[in-house]
Order: sequence, then structure tokens, then C-alpha cells
Amino acid sequence: MNEILSSTPFLLFLVLASYLSGTYIYTKSKIALLHPIIISIAIIIGVLKWAGIDYETFSKGSYMIHFMLGPSVVALGYVLYEQIGYLKGKVLSITSSIIVGSLVGIVSVIWICKLMGVEHSVIVSLEPKSVTTPIALSLSAKSGGIPSLTAITVVICGILGGIIGPFILRKLHIKSRVAKGLALGAAAHGLGTAKAIELGAVEGAISGLAIGLMGIMTSLLIPLVENLFYK
Repeated sequence: MNEILSSTPFLLFLVLASYLSGTYIYTKSKIALLHPIIISIAIIIGVLKWAGIDYETFSKGSYMIHFMLGPSVVALGYVLYEQIGYLKGKVLSITSSIIVGSLVGIVSVIWICKLMGVEHSVIVSLEPKSVTTPIALSLSAKSGGIPSLTAITVVICGILGGIIGPFILRKLHIKSRVAKGLALGAAAHGLGTAKAIELGAVEGAISGLAIGLMGIMTSLLIPLVENLFYK
């Protein structure tokens, strides 16, 4: 029985079924806290605990899902190409927005953690919280951080950004489709982009662009900011 539960077909089915279940519950309830990702995570953890399956076995069995992340990111590039007209005359504003967003994300973590007396390894683990997971894990490891803490933080930021982001944008009366996409992609990476796509094709395309630009900018700025704070 354990061999069946730890097999690749079952684990792939578990991931897909849990997400579809989460989507169904979220669609029916319309409750923001019942986000499909939150529900699917809870279902997967519960099943893995019940079946006694460790994370390494789950990771190997569901490798196909991880592999598909690459093509999905490339697909965002095609969506951006279709909406390329919205970028004309906005290169400077987009670039400056990404720079400011990256700086605020890094510096706010350092200041808050320093005020609370948090140790350095935790600080560098939280610094790349607003970039996509592969880049965040790489930056965290190179800075002496804790990759597992970074991964959890990135997921939490993505979920909160996807849930709260649209509400904040509405309250601030932000109407620009480009601004909405930039905000969600820069602050909440992949999960923010998923929400941006729900808002519209332009928002989704710009949000996908923000993910890439935010990753590059954060990679460049983290070493510079750390040199200023830890001289």
C-alpha cells in the first residue's frame, strides 16, 4: 500500500486533485483566506503525514510539476509579447518602479529585523522574499541564509500579496493596468501574477515582466545594500 501512495502517479494525482479541490472551494466560498494554494498545501501536508511519506519522496514523485514551472514562465513571455504596445513610453517608469520596489523590500526587512534583534542568518533569509523561489533560494544560500526559511517566506508573501494586493490597489484607487501588474508581480511574484492574470491580460503580462526584472534587480541590490548596512 505504501508503495502505491509514494508512487509518481499517485503523488502527481495528489497535487492536481488538491489544487482543483482548493479552486472549487475558493470559487464557491469567495473567501480570500480560502485561497487554492492554502487549501492544497493543507491537503498535501495532511495526506503526506497520514501516509508517512517524507518530503524527498514527495519531491521526486512530483518532479513533473516542478519541471512545468519553466515552460509556464516562458508562456508569460508570449503573453507579454502580445501586450508589448503597453510598454511603449513606459520603460523609465517601469524600471524606476522595480528599483524602488526592490530597495524597499530589502531595506524594510533589514531595518525591522535589526530593531527586533534578529540574527543575521535570518535577515538574509528574508531579504529576497519578493522574488520567485529559485532566485530567492540561490540568493539566500549565497548570503549564508536558511533556504527552508526563505522558501516558506516567499510562499507566504506570494499568498498574502495575491489575497490582499487587489484590495489595497482598489482602496488606493489605482486604475492603471500597468501599475496593477507591476505591483502584484514585484511584491508577490508567481502567485501575484496568477491574480494579475485574473484581473486582465495586460495586468498578467506586466506582472510576468515584473517577476523577471525584480529577480535581476534584487540580485544586484542585495550585495550593495548589505555592504552599506554591515560595513
